Amino acid sequence: MFSDQVILVTGGARGIGKAIAERFLRLGGTVYVLDQHIPESWSDADGMPLKGDITQADDVAAAVRTIMDRSGRIDVLVNNAGITRDHVIWKMSEEEFDRVLEVNLKGAWLMCRAVIPLMRERRYGRIVNIASRAWLGNPGQSNYAASKGGLVSLTRVLALELANRNVTVNTVAPGLIRTPLTEALKPEVWESLVQKQPGGQVGTPEDVATAVTFFASREAQFITGQLLYVDGGRSVGAGAP
Repeated sequence: MFSDQVILVTGGARGIGKAIAERFLRLGGTVYVLDQHIPESWSDADGMPLKGDITQADDVAAAVRTIMDRSGRIDVLVNNAGITRDHVIWKMSEEEFDRVLEVNLKGAWLMCRAVIPLMRERRYGRIVNIASRAWLGNPGQSNYAASKGGLVSLTRVLALELANRNVTVNTVAPGLIRTPLTEALKPEVWESLVQKQPGGQVGTPEDVATAVTFFASREAQFITGQLLYVDGGRSVGAGAP
């Protein structure tokens, strides 16, 4: 499906990002992974690693230049990199707010700004942004929810700006996904989250990766500016506690 395409995944060295990179690889894509922390055990079989900070324009430009020098194009950009710094607002520092917005929103914006001119010139491209069900509102995540809500809005704007260049921009919003990060939660916290899931089901990184590769496919050419929840139905009851 992606045998003739070049894919760039940010934050692709672990968790959901790694599952996304691995799925593109299984589908034949040439995959580059841009991450600040590349494990020593990494090999090209996991995707071609690029070390860099998406909040730094120079790092972003260097990564894009490397890909263009090696592969000559970028067909798919997946903005997956993100962080959390959770606190209720009266305990959240200004630095914690700024840093989450910088990584989750500005970082994605910088990546798009660097890659979009290449896609516009070739009149082809797929951009998939990884948001979160939390953009609907989550106590203790005023910074994270705002950053992911901004990502949803960014998606809609870019979809309109790029519609006449055959470049689609869509968002995938995961809900409760089983990753090393969520599994490290206290057992009572984890159980509380699971109980809020319709049917008590928890997603996997592969569930998210499947949605991403759909949006990135040629078959999704007439779908742009859209938001797809991968949350087992949790967003349907967004107002629930």
